[in-house]
Amino acid sequence: MLSRLLAQRLSQINRSVLLLGPRQTGKTTLALSLSPALVINLMHEPTFLAFASSPQELEHRLRALPEGPTLIFLDEVQRLPSLLNTVQTILDQHSGFRFILTGSSARKLRRGGANLLPGRVISLQLGPLVARELGYKMDAMQAMSSGTLPGIWTEPERSMREQLLASYAATYLKEEVQAEALTRNLEGFARFLFVAAQWSGMYLDLSKMASLSRVPRQTAVRFFEILEDCLIVFRVEPFAKSITRRLTQHPRFYFFDSGVLNGLLGNFTVSSDRIGRLFEHMIASQLYYSALAAGRNLGIRSYRTEQGAEVDFILELDGEVIALELKASDNVGVSDLKGLERFAEYYPHSHRAQIWHLGKDPKRIGDTDVLPWQQGLERLGL
Repeated sequence: MLSRLLAQRLSQINRSVLLLGPRQTGKTTLALSLSPALVINLMHEPTFLAFASSPQELEHRLRALPEGPTLIFLDEVQRLPSLLNTVQTILDQHSGFRFILTGSSARKLRRGGANLLPGRVISLQLGPLVARELGYKMDAMQAMSSGTLPGIWTEPERSMREQLLASYAATYLKEEVQAEALTRNLEGFARFLFVAAQWSGMYLDLSKMASLSRVPRQTAVRFFEILEDCLIVFRVEPFAKSITRRLTQHPRFYFFDSGVLNGLLGNFTVSSDRIGRLFEHMIASQLYYSALAAGRNLGIRSYRTEQGAEVDFILELDGEVIALELKASDNVGVSDLKGLERFAEYYPHSHRAQIWHLGKDPKRIGDTDVLPWQQGLERLGL
């Protein structure tokens, strides 16, 4: 079984945990590895119906357990958000119980009037595999093509990986959107989801995305919120440290996994015209989920002036600013420093400049570290 960074953190936490993450990121496997005394899977229809029809079902089952510290696992809790109110009552009255609650839709929990148990439950998020979990020996081409969802990553046959990813969107639409009634306009949402995949990595323009999806702008706003709340996409906000020069203010956004993105687009080829975009998506996902898994407070920002000067990412980590340029090849030269130089003019304060690439050899050009991408992550402790 693959070792996840969150496993050690979970084993050391003596509080209840709400573990959120997109489907197939391994939440259930991770929770089961903690050997809970009671497992309640709300995706199992008879179990769901039993709990939906009887508000006291959880308390009745807990009474059958032996006394003493007990770990309870509630899987896919967003299917029955009101159950969190019962969990709160149990936590208030019985110090011996600890819960692991998993779910894939914070939106469904909120819309269901769920009490997210502030102060009683620690919220964590699980994403796809990150390089640190593989000893910084992740195959970049496989990651860019098939992504790093655990079940996909360990599938030896490329054709099977692609079939599984191609069905991910249909499964997501059926189980996450339609079954949970997140929107009634499923056809419009399907069009918007495809447009969002095409637009991923670009600056967010919901008016254009609405036009391409043939839905009203306000509907596009709601659809994008669904994608965010179901953890399918995440935003990268613009970097702003000076009032003397105006930056492009729209955020960028990325799909949580390159393989899922490729499945939506129906294209798994890491071709010369796509490798730059896929490398950027892979790094965005690696940065975002590595920080979450390690419990690090990482700010990932975009930088682009109205004049077109651009750096792929500006990182804010432990009080330090790092300007990061990406090069989807192993050939990095002085000409690749231009964006970093423009950023240094805009932001004359202390910061580090780095270029991450797909090659194997680190080097230094002037004051800029040029690193293989996994070595770059390792140096940041991610």
